[in-house]
Amino acid sequence: MEQVTTAARKPLQVNPFKLSQPMGATLAWLGVNRCMPLMHGALGCASFTKVFYTRHFCEPIAIQTTAVDDITAVLDGGDYSIAEAITNICKKVTPALIGLNSTGLTETKGDDLCRVTQQIDIPLVYANTPDYEGGLESGWALTAKALIEQLVSAQSTTVAKKMVLLPHVSLQPIEVEKIKDFLGDFGFEVYAIPDLSTSLDGYLGEKQGALSGGGIEVDDIRTLADAAWVMSVGESMLKCATALQAKNPNMQHLHFDHLNGLHATDALVEKLLAIGLVSQPPAKVVRWRQRLQDALIDSHFSLGQTKITVALEPDHGIGIVQALQEAGARCSGFISSVKAQHLATMENVTPLVGDMEDMEALHPTTDLFISNFHAERIAHRHGKALMLRGFPNWEQVGNTLKNDVLYEGSCYLLFESANLATEQRAKADH
Repeated sequence: MEQVTTAARKPLQVNPFKLSQPMGATLAWLGVNRCMPLMHGALGCASFTKVFYTRHFCEPIAIQTTAVDDITAVLDGGDYSIAEAITNICKKVTPALIGLNSTGLTETKGDDLCRVTQQIDIPLVYANTPDYEGGLESGWALTAKALIEQLVSAQSTTVAKKMVLLPHVSLQPIEVEKIKDFLGDFGFEVYAIPDLSTSLDGYLGEKQGALSGGGIEVDDIRTLADAAWVMSVGESMLKCATALQAKNPNMQHLHFDHLNGLHATDALVEKLLAIGLVSQPPAKVVRWRQRLQDALIDSHFSLGQTKITVALEPDHGIGIVQALQEAGARCSGFISSVKAQHLATMENVTPLVGDMEDMEALHPTTDLFISNFHAERIAHRHGKALMLRGFPNWEQVGNTLKNDVLYEGSCYLLFESANLATEQRAKADH
């Protein structure tokens, strides 16, 4: 039976937390080294996205816009504004790639990005990402799929140790790095696409970069089809894996809805051992599993009496909920930004597709909220604890180094949530 419903039959989102597809696309372009994101739309679309990510990551964000206005929106089919924007970009910098994505305005007026880009003799990938459909996850996934379809060269042979990692949008840079290192410990040479682990992980340069710095190289993207394995993390990335397999029918696919908690990480280790590049897990992996087992016991005393309400992107929230449920936490509600098929597989909770008004309505049965910065006022108003996750987080520094995945990160997740829950109960008692 279908579980996913809206919390109320209302004609609008009262206090939304859903982010747009163009914002997801921009973040994906930033995972490619020396890529210039180019948003085909009004100036405000790119300006908002630039400010949003600059505040979240505390890093300079490179982005350009075609600056469509009321005149060009009517008279121009996209050709002139796109070509002019690219000309202006190339006068100042030499990008390895231009990442062009559409917005609701240019999709509504029917600009043909494919036709326009065929007339431009500069490395360019385009993605159709109208902001009246989908959300952050789908914008990221559509862009990753476009990178694969338009850049990757078809192959017929594979390199046994080569693996392509397809991370969902909510995995922080440190989490992508940890997953790559984890797979490396099992004998794989890993390439992530998109790869934020080296582009938005926090570093000091000689000057503010006019292009994205770090991320996967364009030349590496072109040769991804000779990988023997592709691993997708998050249901939103399944179509990307299919697109990559279409480049080489001999490539094999591993999929995980998430990598949070003991059971999910155990499933990953089991799959990696079955491939056979190593005969047993590395000692440090075994040690972190033992630590997580101990963490489950230590945090159970607090989380076992804690009711949580989560409002996050689908792939992100499902992993958080299931990891905390392993320690005994009870989920009072899960609010998803968009509808996703695998929400119906969640146990002991009925997911709702809604907004923060729906989340706030659950406060009588909630001890701990898990959501983004915009949930702060709700938590304060009702005297509840809040664990900040997702986009945006504008008050805390170090977002890029928050690790909730695999054995190690799951320990941190359990301890942080258990400590917040304990502190919340102590405040309530006094």
